[in-house]
Amino acid sequence: MYYEFFGLSHPPFRITPDTEVFFEGGNRGPTLEALLYAISQGEGIVKVTGEVGSGKTMLCSVLQTRLPDHMDTVYLGNPSVGPQEILHAIAFELQLPVAPNAGRLPVLHALNAFLLGRHAEGRQVVLFVEEAQGMPIETLEEIRLLSNLETRHHKLLQIVLFGQPELDLHLQGLEIRQLRERITHSFRLEPLGDAEVARYLAFRLQAAGYRGPDLFGRRLVRSLVKATGGITRRINLVADKTLLAAFADGTHTLNARHLRAALADSAFREARQSASGSWLLLAAATLVALGLAAALYGALKATHLVGESGPEHRLAAGRSVKS
Repeated sequence: MYYEFFGLSHPPFRITPDTEVFFEGGNRGPTLEALLYAISQGEGIVKVTGEVGSGKTMLCSVLQTRLPDHMDTVYLGNPSVGPQEILHAIAFELQLPVAPNAGRLPVLHALNAFLLGRHAEGRQVVLFVEEAQGMPIETLEEIRLLSNLETRHHKLLQIVLFGQPELDLHLQGLEIRQLRERITHSFRLEPLGDAEVARYLAFRLQAAGYRGPDLFGRRLVRSLVKATGGITRRINLVADKTLLAAFADGTHTLNARHLRAALADSAFREARQSASGSWLLLAAATLVALGLAAALYGALKATHLVGESGPEHRLAAGRSVKS
C-alpha cells in the first residue's frame, strides 16, 4: 500500500508483537532487565500490569527470548481456564503423559516429578500467565499452590503473571491474600509521553527501512498522544492510518487533517467518546437532581415546613468496579 511510497520495506506499525522491534523506551528496557533479574532469583511470584494495548504481550514474548538457555518456559494465554483444568493445561504444555480424565492428584504428582527432574538437570521452569485479571479467583489460587512445589532450598516453578490493572483489584480480596503475599516483584507498564512517542514512531519507521526526515512533527505527536493516551497499540493503529491518509493525498508531509482522518476510522476513539458521553449524561442527571432538590427545599422553606436548621441533604456517589 503506502510502504513503497515512503521507502519502507515492510509495515512499520503492525499490532502483532514482533520481538525484533522491541522498543526499550518508556521504561520498557529497564523493566525487561528487572524481570530477567527477578526470574533468575527464582523466589516468589512476579506480577506485571498495564492497560489494554500497553505492550504486555510484547514484553512477555521478548522476555522468553532473552531468558538464559537453562530456563524452560510454559505459556498460558487463556484466561477462561477453570481451577479443574489449569493443571491439565500446564501438563499439556509440558507434553507430560497425563490422561485427559486424570484427577488433580495424579496430575500434580506428574508435574512435581517433571519439575524435580528438570531441577536435577540444573534447569529452571518458568510459567507465564497472560490475561491473569480474567482468571477465576479459584484458578489463580490453584496457580499459587504450584509455588509450593520446592526442594529444601529452591522453588521448582517460577510464576510470572501478566494482567490489566483489574488484576490488582482482584488481589485485594481476602480470599486471594495468600497469592498477594507471595508476589515478590511488581511492575507496571505506563503509557508513553510525548517525547517517548516521538522516539517510538521514529524507531518503528527506521526498523521498517525509513531513512528520511521525521514524518510526525511535534504538534502531530502531541495530538497523537492526546488521542491515544500514549497506549502503544493505539499509536500503531493511528500512525498506520495517518500514513495511509497521506499516501492517498499524494504527499510525504503528514498534517492534522491526515491524523483526523485516521482517528475518525479508529474504534477506540468511538469507545472513548461513548464513555465520555456517558459521563456527561451522568453529570447532567446529577445536576438536574441537585437542582430539583434545591427547588424543593426552597418551596418547603417558603411554606415554613422546613426551618433554618432543617435537615441536611447529601448526595453520595458510589463507584463499582480484570491484564
